[in-house]
Amino acid sequence: MIKVKIVKVSGDVSIKRSVDSGTEEQRAAVQKIIADVRTTGDAAVRAYTEKFDKVQLETFKVEPEERTEAYKQVSSELVEIIREAARNIQNYHAKQQRNSWITTEENGTILGQKVTALDSAGVYVPGGTAAYTSSVLMNVLPAKVAGVERIVMVSPPGEDGKLPAGVLVAADIAGVTEIYKIGGAQAIAALAYGTETIQAVDKITGPGNIFVALAKREVFGDVDIDMIAGPSEIAVLADDTANADEIAADLLSQAEHDTRASSVLVTPSASLAEAVQAQVKAQLETLPREEIAGKSIEDFGAIYLVKDLNEAIDVVNQLAPEHLEVIVENAMEMIGQIRHAGAIFIGRFSSEPVGDYFAGPNHVLPTNGTARFSSPLSVDDFQKKSSIISYSKKAMQDNGAKIAAFARLEGLEAHARAVETRLKKF
Repeated sequence: MIKVKIVKVSGDVSIKRSVDSGTEEQRAAVQKIIADVRTTGDAAVRAYTEKFDKVQLETFKVEPEERTEAYKQVSSELVEIIREAARNIQNYHAKQQRNSWITTEENGTILGQKVTALDSAGVYVPGGTAAYTSSVLMNVLPAKVAGVERIVMVSPPGEDGKLPAGVLVAADIAGVTEIYKIGGAQAIAALAYGTETIQAVDKITGPGNIFVALAKREVFGDVDIDMIAGPSEIAVLADDTANADEIAADLLSQAEHDTRASSVLVTPSASLAEAVQAQVKAQLETLPREEIAGKSIEDFGAIYLVKDLNEAIDVVNQLAPEHLEVIVENAMEMIGQIRHAGAIFIGRFSSEPVGDYFAGPNHVLPTNGTARFSSPLSVDDFQKKSSIISYSKKAMQDNGAKIAAFARLEGLEAHARAVETRLKKF
């Protein structure tokens, strides 16, 4: 019988997480795929697509008529929902936009920062049993807001050689420039190094399986990547004002993602803990993805019973979860005490799927405790900053000798002379 564990907390919390860095065989396989794509381009991509996706493709590129056809397969109601979600996401990310700036000092020195969008970005959208329409919006729209002109999407084709209609509609609405029906490590390699058909990009974002994750790790440095994402996580901080059935539903919403997903409740209420435990069991029995969610709950689920809300906050900050729901009395007052969480959902109506699909903030979030030092995908990820320095003659007169002295402190004589050759002319 599957039952979410209730654990009484005393001191530090040790959460069981699934961290998969791949086997030697997997890493070797990914390295070979990347090397093959770099060497033979389209031919390697075509061969690996046939091998792994069981489909032969003459051309990888999605043509305009395929986008048009996709709209006929998605109801007008759903198309409008996707459009509305896209507007929400775009409006939220527009507030993240940074501007270049210039300052002038009293001595005439000009300093500043120039913000420039990346030339291109590649977005990986997983295939498999689900159509990740939301992943398209969340990865493409921040790039679009940032000003990236060329946005390339890749996604593995189904056995019919096509991509899901919802994915194509979302890509069209979000403004994807190019779409290719390729997946796996071969798609990451194609984005990173280019082929005869696909021009290389500057950055790759988007989730995928272990082979995609390993491939992103391999190409990092030649291109930028967003992160190496682990399985999905949720932590719910709740007191006895919360509803057990709602919390159980939220825990299961993450558990159904992956057998390695982590779903945790942190509460000072023993009665709530027991009620949620019972609700998880009852709701699990009617869940279509019962096997996946049940395995996740059994291996990585837990209810942490703490003495009070202060200890609950300490536990949450130790967990540094990807998603954190705060369902307590006066929940908004607790935000300042939360230091580590990818996204914070306040109040009972802010169920985690609200952020996954519709509210506007990005759902590409740090996992495996990396919320301690990293942030959600944002407009910043698709822009770079250049420093601007225009030193005045007076500034050189005032500070040149100091700069030369600093250079000699580091044993760099040519640096010192580069400054002094100017000082001698004053």
